[in-house]
Amino acid sequence: MARVKLFSKFRQEFKRERMDYSRPICALLALVVFYLSHLAQCTNAKINFREKEKQILDQILGPGRYDARIRPSGINGTGDAPTFVHVNMFLRSISKIDDYKMEYSVQLTFREQWLDERLKFNNLGGRLKYLTLTEANRVWMPDLFFSNEKEGHFHNIIMPNVYIRIFPNGNVLYSIRISLTLSCPMNLKLYPLDKQTCSLRMASYGWTTDDLVFLWKEGDPVQVVKNLHLPRFTLEKFLTDYCNSKTNTGEYSCLKVDLLFKREFSYYLIQIYIPCCMLVIVSWVSFWLDQGAVPARVSLGVTTLLTMATQSSGINASLPPVSYTKAIDVWTGVCLTFVFGALLEFALVNYASRSDMHRENMKKTRREMEAAASMDAASDLLDTDSNTTFAMKPLMRGTNDKMRQCEIHMTPPKKNCCRIWMSKFPTRSKRIDVISRITFPLVFALFNLAYWSTYLFRDEEEQK
Repeated sequence: MARVKLFSKFRQEFKRERMDYSRPICALLALVVFYLSHLAQCTNAKINFREKEKQILDQILGPGRYDARIRPSGINGTGDAPTFVHVNMFLRSISKIDDYKMEYSVQLTFREQWLDERLKFNNLGGRLKYLTLTEANRVWMPDLFFSNEKEGHFHNIIMPNVYIRIFPNGNVLYSIRISLTLSCPMNLKLYPLDKQTCSLRMASYGWTTDDLVFLWKEGDPVQVVKNLHLPRFTLEKFLTDYCNSKTNTGEYSCLKVDLLFKREFSYYLIQIYIPCCMLVIVSWVSFWLDQGAVPARVSLGVTTLLTMATQSSGINASLPPVSYTKAIDVWTGVCLTFVFGALLEFALVNYASRSDMHRENMKKTRREMEAAASMDAASDLLDTDSNTTFAMKPLMRGTNDKMRQCEIHMTPPKKNCCRIWMSKFPTRSKRIDVISRITFPLVFALFNLAYWSTYLFRDEEEQK
């Protein structure tokens, strides 16, 4: 009985102590459940990132915190190293290439990227990728300018086409859409079978290479819009390069893009070369007209000559006055020479025709005089006595015998094909027309062979 009483007493004490230890454990469990429920409510609640962006911008760009006049530090925050600016661009369109003014117009999206460690911020666990600004004067900007620019403007419709992105690590991306008219010095010696290289040059205006260096972005720094259409040119390729310049104030960083344009020849073939060939061929029609059709031949020659001169002046009106001879000048000059030669040929034919007529009249007069002289001689012989007549007969017989002997010993002259063929045209004027019908087309064909061979092969050599 004593053992039972002792056991029951021990069990009651154990239950009492168990109740005392369970109270703090329950309180701890209740606190953990409350914290987890509160954390879930905070997670489910929406964070106002726009407000966070405003706070970050005020924090990094607030008054007294950031000075846009001071350039960023160099690599690893060293002040002595230059700031590296990586450049790339997207060519949206090329509107025109002017041969007379030697310029071209281009629209592009221009981008610059650099590191400014003063603009680092907390990205809220990767939820804030970058900050966006539309005011370029809020941060430091490179002093880049286009050295071969003639005119340029920004685009402000509907809003200014510009933005600045600030990344958490301090990288700054500047992008803007601009339209530029740039100078493009051209060599027109092979015009219109030429290729032109137009450059787009960008350089620092005030910062030397000790402070600022421009670099092309690695991997496709220049992009071109697909299906780029140009009215008279084709963009064959483009090359990126560096063009640092040294002056008496220091060395300045410079980038350039060389755009290689090939002129479309089909337009000039239809508008210039074929019409000139037709005018030259039309001028040859006068060779087939009768030499007596003076009004027709003169009007045809003068009309073709004036038309060819007008064509030549119209071509030169669209080109700048240069000191060297262009390929189109050679073509129009030779075609004008052929048309002028056809007109001169008629003048020569007209002169030869009048000379032939004068010669025929002289021959006719001489025959008439010889006939009259022979008739007078015959009448004189009839009037003389018979002794004188019989005395003269042996003398005439001897002379005829000597002439027959000379004719036997003389060899007849050989006649070649040309002489036989030319003998079909008795007058010199007709012979000139016939020779011109063959000579003019043959010489023009040889000129075409030499012209196209020279300029086409020269174009290929310059391309190599």
